[in-house]
Amino acid sequence: MSKKVNPYKTSALGKKQQVTQMFDAISGNYDGLNRVISFGIDIKWRNRVVAILKKKNPNKILDIATGTGDLAINLVKTGAEQIIGLDISRGMLEIGEKKVADKGLDSTIEMILGDSENLQFDDHAFDAVTVAFGVRNFENLEKGLAEIYRVLKPSGTFVVLETSVPTKFPFKQGYWFYTKNILPLIGKLFSKDRSAYTYLAESAAVFPHGQAFNNILGKIGFIAMENKPQTFGVASIYVATK
Repeated sequence: MSKKVNPYKTSALGKKQQVTQMFDAISGNYDGLNRVISFGIDIKWRNRVVAILKKKNPNKILDIATGTGDLAINLVKTGAEQIIGLDISRGMLEIGEKKVADKGLDSTIEMILGDSENLQFDDHAFDAVTVAFGVRNFENLEKGLAEIYRVLKPSGTFVVLETSVPTKFPFKQGYWFYTKNILPLIGKLFSKDRSAYTYLAESAAVFPHGQAFNNILGKIGFIAMENKPQTFGVASIYVATK
């Protein structure tokens, strides 16, 4: 990452602790704000992640930075027998657990507290690992990716859905205007944590998207990396194999 961005610029805590604090604070209105901020398009992006994995017929999936469980719940459509949703924020998990229970998916989805950079699973434990809008929050990106590589089975699939920055006119200019002016304003109006959505915009801007992210995946040991830009390049789906 070219520049280190933390949620709370005056805090003495490390990024991991700050991210935990931030998501605990915004967990109650996170889902609603996400729909507003992305105009609901994030639902379509998650469905595309599911479609990619469905072709792989995974039996056991780990969804890292699962948050309130949106992707974990969608991943049931892959036919996987076991899905583990892991997150560092207890506040986000509590909402996710209720959503899972309300849908009667307790026997398939387990929501657990954990650190993406120190995964509590054995080597080669999962057929697939997913992360939706979470890798840019890793305190140490390469350490987190190396842990994902470790817990994946050989030939296992890693899929990342993450924001990116459009490169073509006028989408690039529109993206910068929206993230610098509209996104923080929405956060201030609807969230009790005013700095959270400024951080989310800033962290997306400095994240090494596109080929730069694929290069990091290759450094970790992944192969057959693909980058699938979404909606004029405002997000990307990355697919890689162990």
